[in-house]
Amino acid sequence: MKPRYLIAALFSGVLLSLPWLGGSGTLLFIAFLPLLYIESALFSERHTYGSIVFGLYSFLTFFIWNGLTTWWIAHATLIGAAVAIMLNSLLMSAVWWIAHNVKRIKGITYGNYFLVFAWLAFEYLHYNWDMSWPWLTLGNGFANDIYLIQWYEITGVLGGSLWVLLLNLLVGSLLNPLLLGTGHFDRKRWIIPAMALCIPLACSLFRFSSYREKTDPVEVVISQPNIDPYHDKFRGMSYDDQFDRLIAGFDSLGTPETRFFIGPETALHDVWENNPDRNWHVWSLKRFLNLNYPDAVAIVGASSYRQYQPDDALPESVRYRNDSSFIYTAHNSALFIRPREKVGIYHKSVLVSGVEKMPFQKFFRFLEPLILDLGGMTGTLGTQPKPTVFTHDGTIVGVPICYESGYGAYISGFVEKGANLLLVITNDGWWYNSPGYRQHLSFSRLRAVEFRRSVARCANTGISCLIDQRGMYLQKTRWWEQTAIRGSLNRNNARTLYARLGDVLGRIGVFLFVLMGLGALAEGLKNKGVGQGLIIHKKEPH
Repeated sequence: MKPRYLIAALFSGVLLSLPWLGGSGTLLFIAFLPLLYIESALFSERHTYGSIVFGLYSFLTFFIWNGLTTWWIAHATLIGAAVAIMLNSLLMSAVWWIAHNVKRIKGITYGNYFLVFAWLAFEYLHYNWDMSWPWLTLGNGFANDIYLIQWYEITGVLGGSLWVLLLNLLVGSLLNPLLLGTGHFDRKRWIIPAMALCIPLACSLFRFSSYREKTDPVEVVISQPNIDPYHDKFRGMSYDDQFDRLIAGFDSLGTPETRFFIGPETALHDVWENNPDRNWHVWSLKRFLNLNYPDAVAIVGASSYRQYQPDDALPESVRYRNDSSFIYTAHNSALFIRPREKVGIYHKSVLVSGVEKMPFQKFFRFLEPLILDLGGMTGTLGTQPKPTVFTHDGTIVGVPICYESGYGAYISGFVEKGANLLLVITNDGWWYNSPGYRQHLSFSRLRAVEFRRSVARCANTGISCLIDQRGMYLQKTRWWEQTAIRGSLNRNNARTLYARLGDVLGRIGVFLFVLMGLGALAEGLKNKGVGQGLIIHKKEPH
């Protein structure tokens, strides 16, 4: 390996990591330039094994990016961290390696377009398969530069990914020929990348400064119990003590105007959905509301279960007690609790691969006993086909649970059903004081912009907060603190273009990736086989 290529690959990996570690997302505009330099240099050398060498350098870049930004998964599961980092690095580098080979067959311009569509296709598909892990979608890197991406209400985060790729390719196409001594400086050609940077930026800043929320407030109270998930939540602290801590947070700030009391993921335990009122804490919470806040409701996370009879239609996630006569499913749920009324239930349905569900369950079900669930249960959890919403006093709420808050297209299902407010419940204590809980927190800001919905975020521990429709924090708790917050959030019934269209950029990316890939494959085969075709270069000016 040439030292300058090795340094460039490492530099790209570090630059890609910084926005997830507290740096500005604007670093992404140059993050791929060192990797593109390696790619251009190896392409110009026309070496038979250049594509293999580039694959190794690109894997190093993406391994550095994944390792630096998501190492904290190891706090919960060392094996899960290793799998996530290695698999994601392999998939990302495979996209660039394939694009490099397409460039060798079809030329520079075709190869660059192909890279854009292949990456968008990868990010889109990574949201929609059993090993989904879209944490490092490029567009997520602007989560702490929310004023730069107000147009996510049109494109979603994939618009940010497209912006990053285009700017890197435009600048790289001008810079690399200068570095390689095959081109000359032309000031006029830099106008295009300057426009690609400035036009979206100007549109976002204008939208950020001019956006006004319709005044339609609802008061919420968030309780952050701050219970250690490793030592207290499922074994050390009694469920009664945990419940008392939750209620103390509610009662410390509740007022007659409060309409929603919000508790975190898995705040309640052992709730049987066939008759949830038999759970002492569900009954006690109803009584608390009835006696003190009769106009309010509670939305609280719970570890819940449903029992089935042998002749019922059984889901794939079904479980059996020791003698196989007791049939049930386990769920990570949100409970909608009102005095004197039936409990509403929503099941978390976007599950974390390897910790809440067994990927490709039909083939690997025998491995389920090895799974540790971050919600405190083992094995694959039950889900539901579509999101459901809860309605109270003119407010329709969608309640994404934990990992679901990273999936814009899934949350659009809540908005489609009329949600005018989003309540995110989570438990970020699994990752301790690491970048993980801060990254997860920031994703809720992206959802606020994409859907123009105010967000109340309740964490067992982590950061609980209130976010306005521009993605700005109104209130935040501190890390690892037992506390509560109260505030008013404006409801919004309007649907953004992204809410209507979803990840259309991803679908376009998949279509063009397949179409262009087939075109390159056909030409490679025409040139006496794929192996020979991969070392044929089209003559094309830089």
